[in-house]
Amino acid sequence: MTQDNGSKRADRPSGEVSPRATRRAFTREYKWRIVQEAATLRGTGGIGALLRREGLYSSTLVQWRREFESAAGCVAPVKRGPKPRFSPDQKAIQKLERENARLRKKVELSEALLDLQKKVLAVLKNPELNDENEQ
Repeated sequence: MTQDNGSKRADRPSGEVSPRATRRAFTREYKWRIVQEAATLRGTGGIGALLRREGLYSSTLVQWRREFESAAGCVAPVKRGPKPRFSPDQKAIQKLERENARLRKKVELSEALLDLQKKVLAVLKNPELNDENEQ
């Protein structure tokens, strides 16, 4: 007894357990059919039976409804993986701020070196200070 639920995996009999768990993937047509069927059963109490028959959770149905509502009837493929924490503009701003901080540090070091050179030059030009240091 196998059902065509739009799943991309091979269906197994209900009593057989696979040695390795796999995530089910559903086609757009299957999702759309379930959402439409749930819409016709709304208010009659048949949504629970539909979910049990198809082996789905109510949260999955809610997610599919939102996908179809936001996409106006077609589900756009969802990009997998971690979501970017920053927009490209924010990344550019952060990069510029890091560069600005690096350049400020470089300028401060250059100013400190110039001050040191001025002090050394002042010491070397003043012969009285040189004579006192030698004694």
